[in-house]
Amino acid sequence: MHFHLKLASTSAISFSLLIVLRFHAIQAAITIPNNETIPAAIVFGDSIVDPGNNNYLQTTVQCNFPPYGRDFKGGISTGRFGNGKVPSDLLAEELGIKELLPAYLDPTLQIQDLLTGVSFASGGSGFDPLTAEIVSVLSLTDQLELFKEYIGKLKVAIGEDRTTNILSKSIFIVCTGSDDIANTYFTTPLRRDYDVPAYTDLMVRSASSFLQEIYNLGARRIGVFSAPPIGCVPSQRTLGGGEQRECAQTYNQAAKLFNFKLSSELNSLNDKLPHARLVYIDIYTPLLALIQNPAASGFEVVDRGCCGTGKIEVVILCNDLNPYTCTDVSKYLFWDSYHPAERTYKILLPQILRKYVNNFFCGKSPC
Repeated sequence: MHFHLKLASTSAISFSLLIVLRFHAIQAAITIPNNETIPAAIVFGDSIVDPGNNNYLQTTVQCNFPPYGRDFKGGISTGRFGNGKVPSDLLAEELGIKELLPAYLDPTLQIQDLLTGVSFASGGSGFDPLTAEIVSVLSLTDQLELFKEYIGKLKVAIGEDRTTNILSKSIFIVCTGSDDIANTYFTTPLRRDYDVPAYTDLMVRSASSFLQEIYNLGARRIGVFSAPPIGCVPSQRTLGGGEQRECAQTYNQAAKLFNFKLSSELNSLNDKLPHARLVYIDIYTPLLALIQNPAASGFEVVDRGCCGTGKIEVVILCNDLNPYTCTDVSKYLFWDSYHPAERTYKILLPQILRKYVNNFFCGKSPC
């Protein structure tokens, strides 16, 4: 795949643009070790962290229409898979980088936007290359090629040394794997020649290869999100949870096996790659805790999404014509049948960052 991004002419780039490398638009909400600054957030993955890249692809996996974005500023459907901000936005905001992390394929981006980071994520993608192929979205290989293009644009704009510095000090996030388990493995017959241990091995091999690729391109501080308790997502309760729509435990067991292998692989890569800070970020445990004890955080509904009946609607099935969409999304942990609501992310992201932020800077040594 080939993609082109319209940028401001490099001849128009002045020294003033470089100021964004040294000043953040907002104040960091968490404490960064050693008074370090983080110049950019760079994100790869799937719909959880896609701020609109799929808007520019020929795919049905899109959500740039109401009621998506209902609680986004201006009530705009940006292509984010939720009612408001997504984790990539909240990450950039919590780290004091900027309020929103844009989609790399957005043709209106300027060099100032690139300097502080973008998301290459594509809804429907996965570690398994087949996952993206099934729904015609950006695979991790495609996202890697866009990242190479991005690096080239930075080098033209600010030079190789400054580009290297940005990459080495930025926070990279990889968030994918759910669609591999929920869609490619359990829902289609395309990987039925694998059992769960073999398929999770395939996922981890792909993850490891991708992480080494971005490391070789200059990334050093890389956080990798675990798979969530995918069997407790409303759509998977509907498909695999029986008449009572309980959490589908076979899905959760697959996610836990993958997470164990992924964590081990990251430990191995940290030993192998000089100066790497690969951080395994457990999302499974805190999300499951919210699902199992929703009242503690003010949630009332965890087995259905707000959109439509909440049992199966996602992307094109979650539309403004559906008469069942809830009026008070704050009571719902999930926005649609697959994606958490913005309020869920706002509860999870700060606690996750507080737990793991030191690991990006200090590794195994205390800060």
